[in-house]
Amino acid sequence: MHSVCGARLDSLSDFFQPGIEPGSLQAVSRLQGAWGYLSVFVTLFRGGDEEVLMRLLVLRELGGRAEAPMWTPQEIAQRFAYLNDTKLATILGRLREGDLLVYDSDGGVYQLSEGARVALAALATMVDFAGDDVELGYLTSQVAAGQAVGQVSDEALKHLLARLNELYLEFEEALESQSEFRIRAAQHRLEAVWRWVAKSTEVVRSLTGDDSLSLAVLNQAQAIALAQSRMLALAGTFERRLAQLAAQRVHLGNSGLTSTDIADWLRRQGAATLAGKLAGAWSICPEPAFLSTPELADMAEFELLARERAKAGAHVLPGGEAAPLADAPEMERLMEAEDMYDALLQLGMSGAADVHISQAVLADSYNETAYRLSLLSLIGDPETSNDQSIVAALAKLPFSLQGGDGVIAPDHPEVATLSDARLVAMGKS
Repeated sequence: MHSVCGARLDSLSDFFQPGIEPGSLQAVSRLQGAWGYLSVFVTLFRGGDEEVLMRLLVLRELGGRAEAPMWTPQEIAQRFAYLNDTKLATILGRLREGDLLVYDSDGGVYQLSEGARVALAALATMVDFAGDDVELGYLTSQVAAGQAVGQVSDEALKHLLARLNELYLEFEEALESQSEFRIRAAQHRLEAVWRWVAKSTEVVRSLTGDDSLSLAVLNQAQAIALAQSRMLALAGTFERRLAQLAAQRVHLGNSGLTSTDIADWLRRQGAATLAGKLAGAWSICPEPAFLSTPELADMAEFELLARERAKAGAHVLPGGEAAPLADAPEMERLMEAEDMYDALLQLGMSGAADVHISQAVLADSYNETAYRLSLLSLIGDPETSNDQSIVAALAKLPFSLQGGDGVIAPDHPEVATLSDARLVAMGKS
């Protein structure tokens, strides 16, 4: 069996582009090096589903007797008395041909090969994890086992990280769907896999504290820790989103039913049941009363025909036009900016370390004051100070805006309150 597999591996060049040597690729070399064990799985899983299942049944029974691992032909026949003799002989012959079952001619007994033991151990772990999330549990167990014996597989860490990211995307899509049913299902799924997330957290904590691991393994462990923290944050998000959706439910009178109850009932009905309930209640023909007047008929003709004809017509790009000149209000706003610049300039020349913003922004009207207040955010902005406008001159003034947590009530006919902020001269704060 191994020699035949080796011959097949030698012909791998047919699968690659000309000039590429399969043995030079690391991924291919690793598979070739492990072919002695991989060929065991080829023997086990080749053929129909029924053949594979019975082959696994026989091999697991033979490997399950730990106290007496050697089997005589009579013991095998007695153990599998419930199987057809011809079928059993075929299964045993296939296991012997694939070097899974080894016959000791000196003792006249059968025993499992090393590769068969390794395959059974891997399959036993996977079969035992059937339940909440077999993949996450199995991957976590593989990483934990490697960590326990000091041989952590970078590939196992990658698979665990990929599974955590897949689960996070599923949960995130459920939250974005705004569907209460999908969110509840995702929340139940998160609770089901929670113990595996907690277990992998313990394993990753041990990995990150191990100084003997390689940098690649440590990077994978840190990425897994980040993915786990993102999933932990989703627990509270589910509760908040469900509370928001619960507040949007519509209660149907005094019946005690809500729109969620109705939607849940409809989801559990079959398509034929729903179609039967809609019989006679759905019509694609307009009611005669819809066209009760000529005006309605004209409106319908425009909406259904004329509007679509206009869309389908040829569209010509409009001609060029000169940009409109700045109107009087725009000029007034620039004048307000100049007045505010002059006021700030005088405040700076006065030598005061800091002044209240009311001395710079309060004007005669509310609109002027609000405009001046908006200009304060430009002071110190490097992008605004690149041109030569009055706004750029404001941005270059040596002030910084500080405070603003409270408000004051200025003595002004149109301004009721103003932010309690101050302009502090640069270098004097």
